[in-house]
Amino acid sequence: MTHQGQVLTAVRAALEREPHINLRKYPVRMDFSHGVLTLEGEAEHVAAKKLSLELAIAVPGVTGIVDRLHVTPSTHMGDGAILDSVRDALLHAPGLQNCTIQVKHKGIWETVREATVTPHGVIQVSVTDGVVLLDDHVTSLIQKRLAGVLAWWVPGSRDVINGMEVVPLQEDSDEEIAKAVRLVLEKDPFVNAERILVAVKKAVVTLEGEAPSGPQKEMAEFDAWYVFAVDKVDNRLEIRP
Repeated sequence: MTHQGQVLTAVRAALEREPHINLRKYPVRMDFSHGVLTLEGEAEHVAAKKLSLELAIAVPGVTGIVDRLHVTPSTHMGDGAILDSVRDALLHAPGLQNCTIQVKHKGIWETVREATVTPHGVIQVSVTDGVVLLDDHVTSLIQKRLAGVLAWWVPGSRDVINGMEVVPLQEDSDEEIAKAVRLVLEKDPFVNAERILVAVKKAVVTLEGEAPSGPQKEMAEFDAWYVFAVDKVDNRLEIRP
């Protein structure tokens, strides 16, 4: 077997061993050349997408990843409807009130809110084939993470590319990630955040406590996965109605 074949076999085996990834129902196309692995296809959910990338980059010989994995949306929506939903979510988020919001509609940028405070951020939103791109800058890491999760929460979103810079530059940490996860859980109306403890170590989120049902346990886990820079989620929530 060639080196290319060995690497592809190792990647596929790693993905098949992960319980969150279902390659039979959601196949992933792979290409490997000069150390760079391309993953393309539809992932069942955000956990499957992120874990695929993490497992693939850990395979010896893989030095880079081209990410063309998208998440199968819970609801099929057109780009315009997704854009409107992301725009409205950003406009109504109290934590983003100091941000100018701009959207790209039919190739033209439109400012839907002009921030009047200083310092302020500028969030530019565009959507292509269900993929939401967030660009420009915000004033804190928690704003960057909040905006990203709000975009992920739109049912038609197939992926969120969070390219916003943080100005001034802010050093990231496990505590910053934990703060964002707690905020997101508090904002999710389908999750009882008061019953959940959040801990983060080396970008791995651990959720402990209780959830009233299996679906709510899963929702809490996905909320953590949606947060920018989270590498893994260990869901230890117990189901207690």
